[in-house]
Parts: sequence; structure tokens; C-alpha cells
Amino acid sequence: MTAGPTPPAGAAGTVTPVLAVRGLKRHFDGAGGTVRAVDGVSLTILPGEVVGLVGESGSGKSTVGRCVVRLDRPTDGSVEINGTDVTTLAPRALRPLRKDFHLVFQDPSSSLDPRMTIRQIIAEPLRLHGTADRAEAARRVDELLAQVGLRPELADRNPHELSGGQRQRVSIARALSVDPALLVADEPTSALDVSVQASVLNLLADLQRERGFGCLFITHDLAAVEYLADRIAVMYLGRIVEQAPAAELFAAPKHPYTQALLSAAPVPDPAEQRGRSRIVLGGDLPSPLDPPPGCHFHTRCPLATDRCRTESPELRTLPGAAGPDSAPRQVACHLVADDGTVPDAAEASA
Repeated sequence: MTAGPTPPAGAAGTVTPVLAVRGLKRHFDGAGGTVRAVDGVSLTILPGEVVGLVGESGSGKSTVGRCVVRLDRPTDGSVEINGTDVTTLAPRALRPLRKDFHLVFQDPSSSLDPRMTIRQIIAEPLRLHGTADRAEAARRVDELLAQVGLRPELADRNPHELSGGQRQRVSIARALSVDPALLVADEPTSALDVSVQASVLNLLADLQRERGFGCLFITHDLAAVEYLADRIAVMYLGRIVEQAPAAELFAAPKHPYTQALLSAAPVPDPAEQRGRSRIVLGGDLPSPLDPPPGCHFHTRCPLATDRCRTESPELRTLPGAAGPDSAPRQVACHLVADDGTVPDAAEASA
């Protein structure tokens, strides 16, 4: 078994985050105006930590992931990997650092070269970064295939000869081939049949525990993020509206949008479902081409006040909202008191 990455030490012995995103913005200029896909996102991931990034389609979460791995260049803000700012690095300077972070794409069918064998696909990062000779690369491929639960004879097949779940396991093996400190998983199960989603999630969870890499897990699947994540950041229209340890967020969501998301999530027990209040949001997600003033959520929030319509809330830490060994809770809502007291959106929407 390959050991996980060693946590880097910062000043005064503090642990350097494997990912530190600060004030990230990604705007796209077009004929119709500027699309504010990501509009000031900040988050950190420590070594060995899984942070879930959730929200509706169009919230900007996949764009955050693409900026983190530099498939998109941010309009503003910074992205640090293991303490190194990669935001504006030229491709030549960025290349040797790419072994520290990898992306698992949503659709394995489009992210694997159909002309290459599975062995060549998994070995490609080793070849590009020069971290293994031919014999060592062959051994590593065999080891990785075993770790992701694939039979060794699949190594000489092409991607189209594998099932969707098998292709996604190949994507994970490729991403982990050079022992990255950070894995960005962008909706890694959404393109798969329901019957194989759980096996891929279990694989990710097992590998993350064994190797200790940090993980940004991007998804709209609340059950998946509750299972995998240590902390959760909730996005709405390009901004993070709430961050909290996973257990605390599911037990007591603070932001009205988070309350609405969790109220809509199905639960296995029908009796429990009957006892829950569903928060019905009016309207559609506004366009990032023309976001509403003030709090972006006020056009759908059952609790919105005049202040919400004119003043944008800052993402602030709630004093005492977390235990001494827990990450702090943060929320961007005028209606949440400093002590964490929050109005009940379910009652307002009833």
C-alpha cells in the first residue's frame, strides 16, 4: 500500500493546507454581458480532509474545480497548492507542480483517450513527470489496478471495452498514480448507473483513508457528500453561503438555502420523510449574467427582508458555533444571529 502524502509544515509548526482558495472569481465576458460564474469564493482543505462543495446546477461549483486545477484561469483571487500560488504560473512553471493535484472528471467516457490502452492511460502521468522507469511504471499500474478493484487483464483493453463504472475506476487510478496531495472529484458518479455509484463512492472513501490525500468533492448529491465529506461548503449563484462540519450542517443548517436543500433530499425511511417539513422555493435560480442585488438568494428566500434586497451579506464565522476540536461554522445571511440562532424557513414557506 502506498503511503499518503506527508503534511507540509508552515510557519510556527502550523499545517499548510493542501488547498487554499482566497477571493476566487471567474467571470466570462460575452456579447450579452459578463457572466459571474464564481464571485468571491474562499475555502481551505487540510491534508487528509475531504471538503464537499454542493449546490444546484449553475451555482459555479464545477468552475471552482476547474480553476483549482488550472483548466481555467481565475479572473481574480488566488489558488495555493501546498503553499504555492499557482494562480498565474506560466504553463512551463506549472507543469512540475501538476503531480500534486489531479482532477477526476464527471464523465469518464470523454476524459479517457480512446486510442490508448488502460495501461498507457494510467502510466501517462508517471511518464510525463518522469517519476518511474518502464519497469517501475508497469509495477505501479498493476498495483493501481488492484487498488481500484480492476482485474489485471483489463490493462491491455481500450476504454470502450469497459463499463462506465470500470472507466471511472481507471480515471481514479490515473489521478492517484503520482500520489497527489489533492484530488478534485467533479461529480464523479453522476454519469454512472445508480447500481454502480455506491461502489465508486466506497472506493473513493477507502482510497482517501488509506492514502491521506486532501479531496475537494464537488456534487449535487447530498447523500454522497454526507457519506464522504468532513466539511461541507454550500454554493449559491457563484458564492459560498454556508460552511460547516458535515455532521453539524446536516443536524442544524443555518442558511435558508441550506435548509431548503436538505429538506428536499430524500431519506431512506418513509416514516421519517412524513415527519419532515418541505421548504418550497419560489422561482428559478437567477442568471449569473444578471445576479440580483443584495443577497443573491433574496428572490427565492421565504424570509427575505428589505436589507436582504439591498445589502450583500458577508460570509462570517459564528462564535462558539463549533466545538473546540471542530472547524468553525460560517454563514452569509443577515438573518442568522451571531450566536447561531436562525429563523425557520420551513415555517415561513408553509
